[in-house]
Amino acid sequence: MVKKIKIFLEMIKIEHTVFALPFAYMGALLGAYVMNGELPSWGQIGWITLAMVGARSAAMGLNRVIDRVIDKKNPRTAGRAIPAGLLSSKEVYLFIIVSFVLLFVAASKLSTLALQLMPIAVFMTVFYSYTKRFTWLCHLFLGLTIALAPLGGWVAVTGSVNLTALVFYFTIAFWTAGFDVIYACQDMEFDQKEGLHSIPSRFGIAQSLALAKVFHLVMGIGLIALYFMTDLSWWYFTGIMIAYFLLIYEHLLVSPKDLSKLNTAFFTMNGVLSIVVFAFTLLDLVVLS
Repeated sequence: MVKKIKIFLEMIKIEHTVFALPFAYMGALLGAYVMNGELPSWGQIGWITLAMVGARSAAMGLNRVIDRVIDKKNPRTAGRAIPAGLLSSKEVYLFIIVSFVLLFVAASKLSTLALQLMPIAVFMTVFYSYTKRFTWLCHLFLGLTIALAPLGGWVAVTGSVNLTALVFYFTIAFWTAGFDVIYACQDMEFDQKEGLHSIPSRFGIAQSLALAKVFHLVMGIGLIALYFMTDLSWWYFTGIMIAYFLLIYEHLLVSPKDLSKLNTAFFTMNGVLSIVVFAFTLLDLVVLS
């Protein structure tokens, strides 16, 4: 049983939760503060955490089972649980169902709008895994899907969506799309061979890295916009300045001629960035308020 749990956790890349969870909490913080002038309750944070676990687990499970044939052909992914025979498709489908039930229960404990928007989240988690089969915009679809985490955090505590929430949503969407483009560079030749669509397979490494910079520039503009759209202070501003330096460093780690530090650029730098922005936002709202 312990071994099987470890396989499931590896399948969903539980360590990558550090990308989206801090921004989900940040969405809850901003939503509660902007709309109600207060902080979310511990109960709300708990249910948001469970909703995130359910949504992300279901999304990763769906991606793995939908892409199982492709993953088996790709030397980089052939060792994943399903193509390697460590998990069966039936086991993963059961895991997906349980994850969606967890998401449903958590959403029902948060707000009516969160529950009403759940079908959209379910659709996007399913739809994203198919986008690489017909469009190189798949990275943006992934961004729009993962960015449902911060938007969901906002909706969970406010029961509403406004312009500030949407700016935050698209900010995280472009951040995600940017680092996913960088990550996809390692599969460029495989994607081209298999007829799969991605920005690297369509435009090549050099132009893809340039587009990733554009996506992250949009993210940077979004973070600044949030500063002016809310009552956040210099603590938050300090956090996003650090985030900018992290983004710059991330792009310095990779080049068209050297992708050897791609995993550092993808995982380490983006994980640190999300924690930094969340931590300084929390410090801003908790300490100063």
